[in-house]
Amino acid sequence: MPFGFYIIMAAQFFSALADNILLIVAISLLRDMQAPTEYEPLLKTFFTVSYVVLAAFVGAFADSMPKGRVMFISNGIKIVGCAMMFWQVHPLLAYAVVGLGAAAYSPAKYGILTEYLPHRLLVVANGWIEGLTIGAIILGVVVGGLLIRPDVATGLLSFDFPLLDTGVDTVGEMAICFVALFYVVAALFNLYVPDTGVDHRVLHKNPWYLLREFNHCLMLLWRDRLGQISLAVTTLFWGAGATLQFIVIKWAETSLQFDLSKSSMLQGVVAIGVALGAVGAARMITLRRSVRVIPLGIAMGIIVLAMNFVQHTWIAVPLLVLIGALSGFFVVPMNALLQHRGHILMGAGHSIAVQNFNENLSILAMTGLYFLMVRAEMSIYLVITLFGLFLSGTMLLVKFRHEANQRQHDNVIHLDDGGH
Repeated sequence: MPFGFYIIMAAQFFSALADNILLIVAISLLRDMQAPTEYEPLLKTFFTVSYVVLAAFVGAFADSMPKGRVMFISNGIKIVGCAMMFWQVHPLLAYAVVGLGAAAYSPAKYGILTEYLPHRLLVVANGWIEGLTIGAIILGVVVGGLLIRPDVATGLLSFDFPLLDTGVDTVGEMAICFVALFYVVAALFNLYVPDTGVDHRVLHKNPWYLLREFNHCLMLLWRDRLGQISLAVTTLFWGAGATLQFIVIKWAETSLQFDLSKSSMLQGVVAIGVALGAVGAARMITLRRSVRVIPLGIAMGIIVLAMNFVQHTWIAVPLLVLIGALSGFFVVPMNALLQHRGHILMGAGHSIAVQNFNENLSILAMTGLYFLMVRAEMSIYLVITLFGLFLSGTMLLVKFRHEANQRQHDNVIHLDDGGH
């Protein structure tokens, strides 16, 4: 890999690490202010909504200048969100500003891969980026938990700089300062992200033009023979993955009699599996063979059904690692294929913005449906069954669609050959 790729990875790691530490800190702040418990999952909603609402604009923004500069500006927006939380703005509003920065950051961090690397390295690059992001999620949860622990927080707050009053007096303020420091480190790496030399489009100031352009890109990718398949798979994956986080917690409490702390740790087990699958895909799957992993999505849904019969931790842990590994192994090649097709059809930034719009809309829809099931007091075992069947059934439909596309493509080639 070129040296610049490692700069991109470092910038992504520290930015994602800060995002996930800040989520734990924001939850702690909500509890300190005795906010209603339902506000905690709303943090995810407020963070995600920018990806959907601003999809038409962030893609055009990412394609209007060098990607490193876009990443630097986006990190600056995240630091503003941190500062708002430090100055006691409501955590939901402050985290929404961080989500705005993340929505602008995403088209740049993925888009630069297609500009900087040859197509043959895209699957490998995506494997490393996804694996590193999962690592940042796991480490972020751990570091966030440590920062708000009373013994650790007391020790950090007792440290004073000579002749300097920092004004940091509470656990929350101290934790936010650490998060801001990680964002600053990410921003410093952004300054050294290589300029790929790709021509950039002038950013149109007319929002209606940008909306029409985004809608055109959305339709273009959904109509593309390979683009629609990869977009369907990644959209389903992220919606299912976000829902699985909540399902695992409820299932562990019911089947394994875990408390919330231990149930949350099982999310890390799934994340480890995703990282292993992502690295495995990077080593074993090329861009040309990426569509061959679709059956793994069908298998993942079937294996999820096995959760209904597990009541022991020693079985639950390897099962969750397997589920995570299957998801990581099939989504990384699909992600690379989607970036490749999007880069050819419309430009990297626009492509990733379309992808983010679909994936985060799926997250909002599927987690919303899950909460409705919980509110209706459905058994977690019935929820798991419906979830697994939906996942396998949908992936089976995607497989049938891809095969139909292939037959149509082969027929066109056959007719062309006959004409000659």
